[in-house]
Amino acid sequence: MCVRRKEAASLPWKIPNIIDAFVGTFHKFDEMTTYKGDPDGITWQFAVGDPDEHGWKQWRPLKFSTPRSALDPLYARLPARFPPLFEHLALSYRWAKVDLQVYRLLANPPGENLDGLSSEISRDPGLWEALLPTGYMQFGQGPDIDYDPVCFDIKSRTQSGDYRVVKIDHEKILCNYRVKVVAELAPSFEELVLQTIRRASEMSP
Repeated sequence: MCVRRKEAASLPWKIPNIIDAFVGTFHKFDEMTTYKGDPDGITWQFAVGDPDEHGWKQWRPLKFSTPRSALDPLYARLPARFPPLFEHLALSYRWAKVDLQVYRLLANPPGENLDGLSSEISRDPGLWEALLPTGYMQFGQGPDIDYDPVCFDIKSRTQSGDYRVVKIDHEKILCNYRVKVVAELAPSFEELVLQTIRRASEMSP
């Protein structure tokens, strides 16, 4: 118990450095390219530089300070708060959907508020309506074209306000109306972020 209290107390000063390091890994895992007319309608908003000979551009996450009050309308739709680390990420950066190989992080689009993030996590009404009542909040998907939702398991809340991260079978929901956890990706969101940073550090430049 003492160890957990110590970890919870140390988290606030660690958060900014962890988040910057986490966002700094995106280009290690994802090609981060986009083109005008990209069907997701979000990635092009992060495009930088000149297009290549095929019209493709690079995109980059945007450091952007959002007031904490912007979380209130989002939390009015959710049964629990996000982990502190995810809160800080959402309030300090904007990004397009990014593939981090083990999972994809859903987009947090540009804007004065977090309406874009709210829309992204509730984009599929079938998943949204099945996951929330059973204690899961989606914030990601499986890697590549894997449509399985990656979620916070809010039933596993720790003293620091974090949750274990699980992957759920989307077909069981959409075809059989069952919520089935198929994998635990990490015992907490903080650990998922640290795992991502470690994996990036082991890759060649």
